[in-house]
Amino acid sequence: MISRRSFIAGGIGAGFGAGSTFRLLASPIEPFRLTAMPAKASFGTGHLADVWAYNQSVPGSIITVKKGDELAVLLENRLEQPTSLHWHGIRLENAMDGVPGLTQAAVQPGEDFLYRFKVPDAGTYWYHSHFNSPEQVGRGLAGLLIVEENDPYPVDRELHLVVDDWRLDEDGQIAGDFSAMHDISHGGRMGNYITFNGQFNPDVPVEHGERVRVRILNAANSRIIPLGFENHDVTVVALDGQPVVAFSVANGRLTLAPGQRVDAVIDMFADPGGRYPVNFFHRNGVATVAHLSYNTTLNIKENPGDVPQLLANPLNKKIDLDNAVVASLNMEGGAMGGMRQASYDGKNMGIRELVDQGKVWAFNGVVGLPDQPLLKAKTGQTIVVEIANNNSWPHAMHLHGHHFTVVERNGEMVANHPWHDTLLINRSEKVRIAFVADNPGKWLFHCHMLEHQMGGMITWLEVV
Repeated sequence: MISRRSFIAGGIGAGFGAGSTFRLLASPIEPFRLTAMPAKASFGTGHLADVWAYNQSVPGSIITVKKGDELAVLLENRLEQPTSLHWHGIRLENAMDGVPGLTQAAVQPGEDFLYRFKVPDAGTYWYHSHFNSPEQVGRGLAGLLIVEENDPYPVDRELHLVVDDWRLDEDGQIAGDFSAMHDISHGGRMGNYITFNGQFNPDVPVEHGERVRVRILNAANSRIIPLGFENHDVTVVALDGQPVVAFSVANGRLTLAPGQRVDAVIDMFADPGGRYPVNFFHRNGVATVAHLSYNTTLNIKENPGDVPQLLANPLNKKIDLDNAVVASLNMEGGAMGGMRQASYDGKNMGIRELVDQGKVWAFNGVVGLPDQPLLKAKTGQTIVVEIANNNSWPHAMHLHGHHFTVVERNGEMVANHPWHDTLLINRSEKVRIAFVADNPGKWLFHCHMLEHQMGGMITWLEVV
């Protein structure tokens, strides 16, 4: 459970070379051009890897706007396959959500698509491909979208971090096995290199005495990433872009599921000239994936005091559980999951036939995007989704166009839970999430372990 001392969602980051920064001006504006194309990147292996990148940068350009601004981005597809752009976590107009087959047609090779919408909420968000996502995101098509508060947050500076997980072969190239059934049926595609802003085990320069707001994104296909910031106190101020009551995390340790973001504050009070590890915790031990590297100057400053709160975004929090539209979502399948059959493309298939189709996961006995929504609600109604993870693997469930809260976990009511757009649900867990359906349209709801999505874990809701 999420508490002040431990939580499933979090992080901290560094803004050293996280892609070029583009700051949009007040509208009317010329669109920012974001070109998806083949490129080269170095991950510290001594080889240049072939990647797919936005504006030849991995991660892509950081796009920064002010809360309430209009965002205009022209996606230019210079790949050899279709693509699209999804604006993860933004409560935007449905037609701009970037989901081929649900909100738009895929952008074909050589074609362009203009995304234009207002950003209602300050916070840390991201953009990524939503077509053939396991391969396109896995080859590098992702970047940060930062929506600034109208009043600057009182810190000395910001650092931005995209943490990612790459599967590289012995020649330093991205392995091309994006449809491996073992990945799809187990925990998803796991890499062998973890990078910060596209760099392997970098030094993150910091200055003694400064208070830093750090924004972190887990852009990995499927890997859940636990991090530890040794010798530093970490205070979380926002999750998935939404402010929370500031809380400290024990031992500076944070865990991010794929697609999750966190805003945290760190007071850099370790020894000048020191290098302090950022550790990644995995089942076989601990690996250092970066260092906070201090300059040699001792800056003596007054105690900065408590970490200030972020101002809340204008989410509709009037949850009416007594009159909610309720749907059940049963997660089935995967290795050791016991699923024997399910419906795919309108046909009931046994598990062997499904595996032959590259499918092994189902929601409520249905594999892949169904013709009918999981539920339909009128604008302004409360929606409750009762989720049961009846398989052997965790899943990071992502809802488009809205943020939700957890009202019940494993039969116990939960009060004052943070707002999320992506939530990690562990195996055998049962959760009830709730939100006000205040954004009309057809909204995707899927596992953000992208191989699980490809293998069948995807559905949608409709708000009319």
